[in-house]
Amino acid sequence: MSRIGKKPVELPQGVTASISGQTVEVKGPKGTRSFKATDDVTLALDEGKLTVTPRGTSKRARQQWGMSRSMVSNLVTGVSTGFRKELEIQGVGYRAAANGKILKLSLGYSHEVNFEVPDGVTVSTPKQTEIVVEGIDQQLVGQVAANIREWRAPEPYKGKGIRYKGEFIFRKEGKKK
Repeated sequence: MSRIGKKPVELPQGVTASISGQTVEVKGPKGTRSFKATDDVTLALDEGKLTVTPRGTSKRARQQWGMSRSMVSNLVTGVSTGFRKELEIQGVGYRAAANGKILKLSLGYSHEVNFEVPDGVTVSTPKQTEIVVEGIDQQLVGQVAANIREWRAPEPYKGKGIRYKGEFIFRKEGKKK
């Protein structure tokens, strides 16, 4: 039995869900999201709880059970509190500035990097060396943060680059004479 799949998804205050066939639509204070489950699982809504149960005991049904429950849980979390990734920039002269849908990054290249932020995600810079990515879609927030980090991933010798907040970079020793 799936440990994740058998837990019901609680709907917090202010969040409503509706099921039509294999599609779950969740509305909350931050927006609306939907997920279409496969035919291997059954979705049910009762007394403010969404439950996912497998149809049969096939391997695929058991795989889809836990995954579908996680996807529904992420929908509920997204529309109620949202998702957030924090990045920090380290390096002399490295900085970021957000204006509108463009994130301007100075990362030691001969030019400034203009990163266009997709719809559904907001990017802010509380300090010049911090970037905060927020949104209701967990996958999109994580992908945007990874795309920003890709411009200058942290290097192991001096630790310069863009890293996730709290990320540990294994440092290497430089050359010796």
